[in-house]
Amino acid sequence: MEQKYLSDNEVKHLLGGYREIMGAFEGELEADDVDGVKDAVRRHAASGSVPRDRFGFHPLLSALDTALCICRSLNADRNMCLAVILSALSVSSDDEKDLAGRWGDDIAKLVRGLDKVRTLYSRSVSVESENFRKLLLTFAEDIRVIIIMIVDRLRLMRAINHHPAEKLVHDTANEVNYLYAPLAHRLGLYAIKSELEDMSLKYSNREVYTQIAHELNQTKVKRDAYIEDFIRPIKEKLEAEGLKFSIKGRTKSIYSIWNKMKKQHNTVEDIYDLFAIRIIIDCPPEREKPECWLAYSVVTDMYRPNPMRLKDWLSIPKSNGYESLHITVYGPEERWVEVQIRTRRMDTIAEKGLAAHWRYKGIKSEGGLDVWMNNVRDILEAGQHSPMDLMRNFKMDVYSHEVFVFTPRGDLYKLPQGATLLDFAFNIHTRIGVQCVGGKVNGRNRKLNYKLESGDTVEIQTSPQQEPSRDWLNIVVTTKARNKIRAVLKENENKSAEIGKELLQRRFKNRKLDYDESLISKTVTKLGYKNAIDFFSAIGSDQLDVNDVADSYIEIIERSSRPEDLAVRVSASNYVLQTPAEEDVKDDSGSDVIVIGDNIKGINYKLARCCNPIYGDDVFGFISAEGVIKIHRCDCPNAANIRQRYGYRVIRTRWSGKAGAEFMATLRVVGKDDIGIVTNITSIINKEKSVSLRGISIDSNDGLFAGVLTVGVADTAALNQLIRKIKTVKGVKDVQRNK
Repeated sequence: MEQKYLSDNEVKHLLGGYREIMGAFEGELEADDVDGVKDAVRRHAASGSVPRDRFGFHPLLSALDTALCICRSLNADRNMCLAVILSALSVSSDDEKDLAGRWGDDIAKLVRGLDKVRTLYSRSVSVESENFRKLLLTFAEDIRVIIIMIVDRLRLMRAINHHPAEKLVHDTANEVNYLYAPLAHRLGLYAIKSELEDMSLKYSNREVYTQIAHELNQTKVKRDAYIEDFIRPIKEKLEAEGLKFSIKGRTKSIYSIWNKMKKQHNTVEDIYDLFAIRIIIDCPPEREKPECWLAYSVVTDMYRPNPMRLKDWLSIPKSNGYESLHITVYGPEERWVEVQIRTRRMDTIAEKGLAAHWRYKGIKSEGGLDVWMNNVRDILEAGQHSPMDLMRNFKMDVYSHEVFVFTPRGDLYKLPQGATLLDFAFNIHTRIGVQCVGGKVNGRNRKLNYKLESGDTVEIQTSPQQEPSRDWLNIVVTTKARNKIRAVLKENENKSAEIGKELLQRRFKNRKLDYDESLISKTVTKLGYKNAIDFFSAIGSDQLDVNDVADSYIEIIERSSRPEDLAVRVSASNYVLQTPAEEDVKDDSGSDVIVIGDNIKGINYKLARCCNPIYGDDVFGFISAEGVIKIHRCDCPNAANIRQRYGYRVIRTRWSGKAGAEFMATLRVVGKDDIGIVTNITSIINKEKSVSLRGISIDSNDGLFAGVLTVGVADTAALNQLIRKIKTVKGVKDVQRNK
């Protein structure tokens, strides 16, 4: 809504308010102050149409009313009132240095705080949230800004009675009740707090408010008069007893009555403490209990007590340190009145110690905020000429360890100080965090490590191809983000490890290599990996070439001085025979049975474990890195790779003379898991004169067995004959020589 000119009534209101403010600060405002305000008003009026607020009120008139309310309620100083007026005149849009140069640093700070708080209301965010309240305190920077906002809401609530925008009035009432009334209570602004609560109830539930007001059937003045009549005879009797004391009387507000009616499910007549007084006794510690009970005796002798409503926290204090006697008596005009009796020390503990009033009433404590608010409250209650002067030294750093940021839709999130764009992404959702590639902060592109500030509007940008890296752990500061990143990294490592293991097994199969877990462990150590997961993950992510792994695996096999004992896994129904194998082969005369090169004799050689050649196989020699010649079968799984990569180290080799030595060969047997089948197989082997059983491993599962037989044979002919005989055993499905 816009209006270029003020109405006649608004002009009169403006002039009247202006004169009252000038009069309130007579002697404090200098001529430059008056001229400066006049000049700001002229420039504001000359700037064109004046935007009204959402209720249709002129901002300058609202500012004057707020300044007047501050003067009447708080005895505020020059700077607070000038800041309110200047902020409404859009002076805040001037350069901050110019503003400070013209009006001083303190007013410039207050105007800046008011402007920052005002920007929060331009966001489409729910005001009724804990994070909004914390952000409000953070943005204010100065406690006086919060006090100005509280008083401004008091001014607004007084002005919108019967306003036609019912929903807007209802929403404002809820905001005041949730946000500003509790803040006023914490600051010790009890009169303002009670008025805000009463008006909030009036606007949000006018029917209930009117009903309670009607049932009370008296004005606040009459209720206060009742309290005075109630107190007078008690005061006279206490003085006659020689007690030193003070008495505070109070009438419960309409909002408090309604709140108690809801909790107790009672009517107004059933509320015991519509009227209450507090008797505070001055006495030494050793006289506290006797004098409190003496006061109790005086009150109950004068007015009939309700014994069901006696609360003795004098004999047994509350766990939070609260000490007091609460009694409810039947006063004049047949009304119940609550009387609280305590000493000055007890009252101090109740008001400022562990049992501070807001905690006693159930308002959630917030540690540092309570301590900080207590200090402010002490200043307000000190009754000094200008307590706001002391307020200037208070810093609004209660939530300096937190930042509050918005989404583009206005949702408000709380994060720890130092949180980054990536922290915010994970705070919204894990998937968004995982796919985060950057974002926009207040419309500008920012990287993952950008540190957020309170009030930032953050829009996260994602990509389906994005994946977390370990560097992200150095970017985030929140535990949630760090745990999520670690979990995703671990999951990705496991997936990559599964892929890597499958790739390695497939490559071993292509190169006809046996996959041996113990040898794989040695390979993992040799290649410098801490564990198998990292090892397989490196293969799966192409950080480690699978061919290089296979070559390292072969080298480990070739470096073995003698074949390792056969690893055996046995089922409950099977047995194992295990003996060591031989590598160096001699005939009966001790001569070599291998001819290397051009009939070279006496060369150190070994039979390769990867293929276990025996007499009769086509073989070739391979000069290893240790200088030992390894004898491989020509159909060895590694033969092709050896010839391709190390052809210059391959040497022609053949068998010499007549077979007479024993060679190790491995057979794989598959068949039905019938009773006695193992006995039948071993029986055949034992009957063969040129064959000896050196090791056996049988495993059965689901009615099938798979076995590995290590036998000593003279040559290929004996081995082939053994294979044919084993195949004849009932239940044996297949027998193959292990390549």
